Amino acid sequence: MTDILLSTLNARYSHASLGLRYLRANLGALRERSEIAEFVIGQKTEEIVEKILARRPRILGLGVYIWNVEETTRLVAQLKTVAPEIAIVLGGPEVSYETDEQRICALADYVITGWGDVTFAWLVEMLLRGEAPPARIIPGAQAELKDLVLPYAEYTDEDVRQRHLYVEASRGCPFKCEFCLSSLDKTAWPFELERFLGALDTLHARGVRQFKFVDRTFNLKVDTSLAILEFFLDKIEADANDPPFVHFELIPDHLPDRLKTAIARFPPGTLQFEIGIQTFDPEVQTRISRRQNDEKAAANLRWLREHSNAHLHVDLIAGLPGESVESFARGFDRLVALAPHEIQFGILKRLRGAPIARHTQAHDLRFNPDPPYNILSTDVIDFATMQRLSRFARYWDMVANSGRLPRTLPLLLGDAPFRRFLAFSDWLYARLGQTHAIAHERLVHALQAFLIAEGGVEAEIANRALIDDFRGQGGRSRLAFETEDAARPVPVPRKKSATPSRQARHLAG
Repeated sequence: MTDILLSTLNARYSHASLGLRYLRANLGALRERSEIAEFVIGQKTEEIVEKILARRPRILGLGVYIWNVEETTRLVAQLKTVAPEIAIVLGGPEVSYETDEQRICALADYVITGWGDVTFAWLVEMLLRGEAPPARIIPGAQAELKDLVLPYAEYTDEDVRQRHLYVEASRGCPFKCEFCLSSLDKTAWPFELERFLGALDTLHARGVRQFKFVDRTFNLKVDTSLAILEFFLDKIEADANDPPFVHFELIPDHLPDRLKTAIARFPPGTLQFEIGIQTFDPEVQTRISRRQNDEKAAANLRWLREHSNAHLHVDLIAGLPGESVESFARGFDRLVALAPHEIQFGILKRLRGAPIARHTQAHDLRFNPDPPYNILSTDVIDFATMQRLSRFARYWDMVANSGRLPRTLPLLLGDAPFRRFLAFSDWLYARLGQTHAIAHERLVHALQAFLIAEGGVEAEIANRALIDDFRGQGGRSRLAFETEDAARPVPVPRKKSATPSRQARHLAG
């Protein structure tokens, strides 16, 4: 039996909730009366209910996000049916705004909006004393970061062995991009650096080798950025055979020389940057309150690609208010020419509370009323075209971002990447009628047919590139278009590395 159970439904088992660990770390004297129990979306609701009830909690805290709100709503409904005595407290970005419109908020006993680190502890202490809080919907108090207990000791040994661990050197964001909830922050607040680096050192000593920073603006304060980069460079130098892999979100147009010098020292397979371009259209940038120097951003991407070993994952968003397919295509082609390792082709979503909603009437933005609230059409992109773009995004991830087809991709894209890949996407959907569960070998055969019949590529050139890519990824079966039984590769056992497999494929390609 536990008095306080902290839970959420993660997108994958490999994800470990940082939010739950903050809550438990800051329970004070109540920490020993609490547990964390994480589940994964797709699990049967009744089984989750059974596992929760087996712990006999008096209070259940649930983290609610855009990816789990529908399943969490079913979970709360079932719990309130079979165990109404459990006090259910919700928190997280999905229930921090528009609470009156959400069934899950009506079902639960209490909802904490915004920051929950200290407000959750205050609420459960009151509930355990048998006192009634003043309201069901409780605005979270924003704590001073120096007063928070850092959550990293809450990662278990199993987490260290098997899961991706998240860390943050700061919270908040000074920028006002209207599609993002961080636009509501007034600024970014840093954690005390020495204390944070001490926590990283402890995690590293425990065996953690993948560190994903959730900071929105890692390179905002250059001195802090340099100190963190130097921390990891020291670890790499101390043990080059077992280096960490570090992921940061980077502001694209802010890369001073001091940062470049440090970044250039990282060896292959140790550093990844997620870089939000989102749009190269200046009018759209102004419309959504995004400040970005496109020339500096492009120059920095070019420098990173040519002078560093960092893996570059760059974001673009389709469906922003006023952005046409033609404008998006120009930005996409410009980004392809800068040669990042991955382009994350995202579709605009209306996050609850995000200011992007103010453009709904002026630009006829029509969003899916259900999660993930993706844009369905705008005044310049109709529904059918938006569907085509959504399929493009899925196939792009499968073909380009996977890193499995480095020789074939240039043949497919030619000198007009957006136009040619959209043609392939339309052709592939017409042929297969699906965007998921496509086996890699089946995709290879489809590519071969398209390149020769529709793409104007000579059969010998297309076949050679596809065969080499397929063999390079360990494919052992004979492809239908092979003219002879080529030697099958013998799988070579690989040393376990902190570098994620997809990033490693890009490095190898």
